[in-house]
Amino acid sequence: MKLPLTLGEFIIENQRDFPYASGELSQLLSSLRIAAKVVNREINKAGLADIRGAAGNDNVQGEAQQKLDVFANDIFIRSLRARGEVCGVGSEEEEDFISFNDPIHNTSKYVVLIDPLDGSSNIDVNVSVGTIFSIYRRVSDPGTPVQMRDFLQSGSEQVASGYIVYGSSTMLVYTTGRGVNGFTFDPGIGSFYLSHPNLTIPRRGKIYSINEGNYVHFPEGVKKYIKFCQEFNPESDRPYSSRYIGSLVSDFHRNMLKGGIYIYPKGTTAPNGKLRLLYECNPLAFIAEQAGGKASDGYGRIMEIVPTDLHQRVPYFIGSIEMVEEAERFMKQYADLVS
Repeated sequence: MKLPLTLGEFIIENQRDFPYASGELSQLLSSLRIAAKVVNREINKAGLADIRGAAGNDNVQGEAQQKLDVFANDIFIRSLRARGEVCGVGSEEEEDFISFNDPIHNTSKYVVLIDPLDGSSNIDVNVSVGTIFSIYRRVSDPGTPVQMRDFLQSGSEQVASGYIVYGSSTMLVYTTGRGVNGFTFDPGIGSFYLSHPNLTIPRRGKIYSINEGNYVHFPEGVKKYIKFCQEFNPESDRPYSSRYIGSLVSDFHRNMLKGGIYIYPKGTTAPNGKLRLLYECNPLAFIAEQAGGKASDGYGRIMEIVPTDLHQRVPYFIGSIEMVEEAERFMKQYADLVS
């Protein structure tokens, strides 16, 4: 029986698909893979070790940091710094980007944007959490310190993105612009194995994912779309099922496999939406598009937005292409109405 490919073997076999194939992607993903293993180990023993709960600090977003937020942020940054492929990192947990300002890293070609531990508040109740990452080719001159413009690139400039979901099994899913592949971690051997080759999102699903507790604050188009999802219509296979975990990676991963739409609109307690364009929206948008899905701000393509701030927030609609386009039609139809 032929054994499935490990993540390392798969990267090497498909290195030609990377736009600038010369070994950097293999090394860069290896850094993320190693860090993910360490974070996975700590998550799995969170009920036994003193790593659950709040760290007692707020991050740059004004959110209470969990102990595992701090730990994961440190592990991923240290792992990326340990190799010479990255000249800087932007993290959701840091106010500014981190420059690896030394002769080795100054010549590096890539920057990484990362949400080290998405959904970390769920750790204490044993709900799946994740890591989201995005890789860009720097636009400043190699040999000089990394600059802000290296990070403020539109999502269409990504050369790779991915996520790790720490759940009943741990999976790493990534794309380099040639489709999407998923790898499941075997803790007994300590390796990620190809388990979900050529992932695609169903064109239509039966799941909508949104925090309906914020319903009163939603734009009228979102309210109308939710009612549409709940209507009985056997010809359209409705009503859809409401499924919301509150961990973006987990909600997106389920909807990618089963078909569905995830929505976090503006008009909640976060006027521009809660999710961060660079750390969450663009990376998952790249994966969604490569898997045949769609990602939008309700009116246009997420990956065409030119960012102006490291922690910029945007409304987010992502998932099965027909469902996202359905939601966009409602947004445009009711754009002029005030809720």
